[in-house]
Amino acid sequence: MLSCRKLLSKPIKRKNKKKSKSRTKRVIPHQQNGSIVSMDEEPMDNPEEEEDEPEEGFNLKTSAPSQNHGVQPLGNLYMSSTSLNSRDTGLGNLKTLTDELVLEILGLLDGAHLGILACVSKSFYVFCTNEPLWRNLVLETLKGGFLFNGLWRTTYIAAYYPSFDVSRIGSSGLAIRDFYSDYLFQSWLCANLEMKPEWLKRDNIQRRRGISIDEFILNFEEPNKPVLLEGCLDNWEAMGKWNKEYLISTCGDVMFSVGPVEMKLKDYFSYSDSTREERPLYLFDPKFGEKVSLLGKEYEVPVYFKEDLFSVLGDERPDYRWIIIGPAGSGSSFHIDPNSTSAWNAVIKGSKKWVLFPPDVIPPGVHPSPDGAEVACPVSIIEWFMNFYESTKDWKKRPIECVCKAGEVIFVPNGWWHLVINLEESIAITQNYVSRRNLLNVLEFLKKPNACELVSGTRDCINLHKKFKDAIEACFPGIIDELVRRAEQKKAEQKKRSFWESVTDSNAGAFKFSF
Repeated sequence: MLSCRKLLSKPIKRKNKKKSKSRTKRVIPHQQNGSIVSMDEEPMDNPEEEEDEPEEGFNLKTSAPSQNHGVQPLGNLYMSSTSLNSRDTGLGNLKTLTDELVLEILGLLDGAHLGILACVSKSFYVFCTNEPLWRNLVLETLKGGFLFNGLWRTTYIAAYYPSFDVSRIGSSGLAIRDFYSDYLFQSWLCANLEMKPEWLKRDNIQRRRGISIDEFILNFEEPNKPVLLEGCLDNWEAMGKWNKEYLISTCGDVMFSVGPVEMKLKDYFSYSDSTREERPLYLFDPKFGEKVSLLGKEYEVPVYFKEDLFSVLGDERPDYRWIIIGPAGSGSSFHIDPNSTSAWNAVIKGSKKWVLFPPDVIPPGVHPSPDGAEVACPVSIIEWFMNFYESTKDWKKRPIECVCKAGEVIFVPNGWWHLVINLEESIAITQNYVSRRNLLNVLEFLKKPNACELVSGTRDCINLHKKFKDAIEACFPGIIDELVRRAEQKKAEQKKRSFWESVTDSNAGAFKFSF
């Protein structure tokens, strides 16, 4: 959760707001009548030093609403002239519960009872009109059969009470005075913050254009290192065709996987054009090629990834390719690609910010279970940037970062943690694959004792290892034994050290005895 201290130490400012030349102002997030305004700090003892310091702060999107029912971060209560928090005055016995638990209880209600409870008090009004509550209601009850009209609450009401004029509700709702809650405020804040320039400027990935397949294998695939490849998509038909208008005309009525539901593509674009939330729904469909065969013909696998040994399983192979569509702010929080596969991701339209950590470095704020079956990432993508990104610049093993633009392809090696956020409306294709360089890793992964929990994208998780191994041995006799022999030889060479290597400290360059 966004901490009060973080909010106070990181000022918020409106985009395009002109800075005064006569004095330096630091902005503290403070809500007055539902709007974020600034509060000047006391002048520093040395104003010249203050002017030399770079201004630190966040930009709100120009389309950000001026209020969120007047909810303010809890830290603002300590600067208020009154000690009253109206959050506690209207919740009855629920006031002792955390905001998260209150919302969990309210999530058990249907829309009609939420509407009634919202009339009980100002506090219940704020909680019962919480947009994530209504989003869950819409997705659980309407599945993908809804037409988003800007708010989840009005979308639900329009679907179940079509005679009601939802325009009477308005987009902002009532503003409640003296209501303080970090939990409720952070969701609105993260939904309306722009990416800071310093979050985007770090670009330390290796970039290559026109390299040979052997160079790719030697320098990137075998050592398991990410690379951004340019010029791979120049011959794709999709590059010149795939935009919102083309896809709607081609397959607008086709149902695609969007989060937990299936939606018509044209309805998803209607949603993505008008949504403004912390975690926008992401279209991520593994069967797009079967649903719309034309789409599968308008792109081809780049030459570096042609070898895909999972193909020996035919129709029994796990899910391996996806079309990905999402608005700015949508994306994937930290994860490792399934089944120990490597992947490539090609951007056709838009741009994506990538942050990648090597397999032996767990990203801050991420908590995988000991067996790797579950990954807890309790913060949203934007909140991760706000709370954790800055600390990684001082790490010994810093993350690999880049912005992948239209026409570019990123290679994601197996086992690497990665986070992706769309910087604008984006369309991409991604595929997971297994080559000879990764075959042994995949086989080892598939035979783990808890394979039924780890393996994904297939109905037969338990038997996938045997089926895959048997198919490989049938199609490529002796390949597994040969790869095992090479791996053991390489391991032995790495362990074997010369006399001088054993007695020389390579870091200090000094002689030492090794007993």
